[in-house]
Amino acid sequence: MKNSKKAEDDVLVQSFQEQETSDVEEVFVEEEKEENEFLDKYQRCLAEFDNYRKRTTKELASRYDDGIRATCEKLLPITDNFERALAAFDDKENSFYKGIEMIARQFDSTLEELGIKSIEIEPGGAFDTNLHYAVAHIEDENFGESTVVEILQKGYVLKERVIRPAMVKVAN
Repeated sequence: MKNSKKAEDDVLVQSFQEQETSDVEEVFVEEEKEENEFLDKYQRCLAEFDNYRKRTTKELASRYDDGIRATCEKLLPITDNFERALAAFDDKENSFYKGIEMIARQFDSTLEELGIKSIEIEPGGAFDTNLHYAVAHIEDENFGESTVVEILQKGYVLKERVIRPAMVKVAN
C-alpha cells in the first residue's frame, strides 16, 4: 500500500506542478501582452509629442512671418511715397533731395534686414502672374506678347512669398 500511496502522491505532486507551471506561463503571457501594450502606448505617445513639437515650431515661425508681412504691408506705401518724392525733384543736388534719398535708402535697408526684397524686373521682361499684377494692356510692336512694358509700382516678397505683386503695364 505504501507504494500505491506514494505513486498517488507522486501523481498528485506532478499534477500540481504541471498546473502551477501552466498558471505561471499564463501569467507570464499576460504580463508580456501587457508589457507590449504599454510599449506600444509609449511609442505612440512619443511620436505624437514629436509631431506636436514640430507642428508648434512651424506654427510659431509662420506667425512670426505673418506678423512681419502684415506690418510691411502697412509700411510699403511709405516706400512708394519716398520714391514718388524723389522722382518729383528736378534738382538732384538739392540738400532736401539728398536727405529724402538717405531716408529712403535707410528704410529700404531696414526692409531688407527683415527679409523683404523688391521684385526685380526690367521693362521688356516676361509677365509672371505670380509676381505681377497687370493694370494696363497696350498694343506695342516693339515688345512681344505678355511682356512688361512699364513698372507702375514695385512688388515685394518675403521668403519666396509675395507680399505685394508689382503693378505693371503689359504689351499684348
